[in-house]
Amino acid sequence: MVNNSRFTDLDIIVVGAGMVGLTAAIALHLQGFQVLVVEGRDESVLKLPESLRELKTQTANIESYDNRVSALTRASENIFRNLEVWENIAAMRLAPYQKMQVWDGDGSGEISFSSAQLHEPNLGHIVENSVAIAALIARAGDINLDILCNTKVVGLTEPNTEGTRVLSGERGLPGSDSELLSLSAKLVIGADGAMSKVRQLAAIPLWQWDYGHHAIVASVKTEKPHQNTAWQRFTSDGPLAFLPLADAHTSSIVFSTSPEHAKALMALEEAEFNGALTLEFESKLDDVTQVSKRAVFPLRQRHAKQYVQQGLVLIGDACHTIHPLAGQGVNLGLLDVASLVQVLKSAKARKQAIGEERLLKQFQRERHADNLKMSATMQGFKWLFDPQPAPIVIARNFGMKLFNKATPVKQHVMAQALGLSGELPELARI
Repeated sequence: MVNNSRFTDLDIIVVGAGMVGLTAAIALHLQGFQVLVVEGRDESVLKLPESLRELKTQTANIESYDNRVSALTRASENIFRNLEVWENIAAMRLAPYQKMQVWDGDGSGEISFSSAQLHEPNLGHIVENSVAIAALIARAGDINLDILCNTKVVGLTEPNTEGTRVLSGERGLPGSDSELLSLSAKLVIGADGAMSKVRQLAAIPLWQWDYGHHAIVASVKTEKPHQNTAWQRFTSDGPLAFLPLADAHTSSIVFSTSPEHAKALMALEEAEFNGALTLEFESKLDDVTQVSKRAVFPLRQRHAKQYVQQGLVLIGDACHTIHPLAGQGVNLGLLDVASLVQVLKSAKARKQAIGEERLLKQFQRERHADNLKMSATMQGFKWLFDPQPAPIVIARNFGMKLFNKATPVKQHVMAQALGLSGELPELARI
């Protein structure tokens, strides 16, 4: 049995113990808020497998890599450094990359980026999602953050006269008797992913559409080393990315392609898949020699029409999902966290109610435009590299070549993508 009274009259309930939810919960806990994390999965998500602590010794083992990775920008790195999470990530496994190489598979256009042009040590880090979450779990344990697992959210009230919302949760393992919990807080944060139950219960509508792509993810070995470079080829069927991992000959792939092509590729035996992937990648790293277990998932763009209500806010994939072709999804979610923490920190200093809708709309204003801009940019890139008439393909390749020669413009774009320019929330700065 859970002591229900312990989880009532809280400051904040964060729903979702993924990367964005845990980051928000840790950051707000460190600001002195009473925070509870509610997670539907069982307690195994909180256990740190011994293998994670030994990852640095397993870099050559392709099956030891998580096939879901994130390309973390400098802004995201700064957030983790400020929360004392980055040290945990570095103690396990990460892969900095110094270069990016992007080219058009239907022409001769290409763009190259280099950290040396920005006088920076790297353009970011490829981090396995399981590593980031393990690092966050370890930090949550250090600060005694409350995480309630095995709890499925089934209800959410409107705020009462005091501004408190009550969240109902069914706690128990599948096949066993469940316990109904009543949890209350001044603010509920929905960080429970693209199919957010919090968003559904709050009846917040979405703009959404299908990209017409499925993404195949896996880890692969190649004959040539990846050269600490993030590679991306725009094929006629969709973008194919090779992202460098800790081992010099191992990369994480994300192949966004048509559902029919994805199905055909997933049906291939390993040797056939390796051969097909080598051809799709134009043998840039010579032959693909080995592939881990593959996974595939459909891609949809979603954007909540509003991020906030009285006593409620959505962050991360719960309010926006975008195409993975630029690897910006989790970085947007972490910037949501940094912006929200700044708003709530200021409210606390002014003794202002943290669930006040007018206050939360400040967060929405700060993040809505940036998130929509990134969504529109990804949609534009997808359209531009979809099969197009010859004049558009010629113009596209000419534009890529022109951009590649425009060093100042390229540096500005790189600086923005890395989180080195523009106004960033305090948590995203060092």
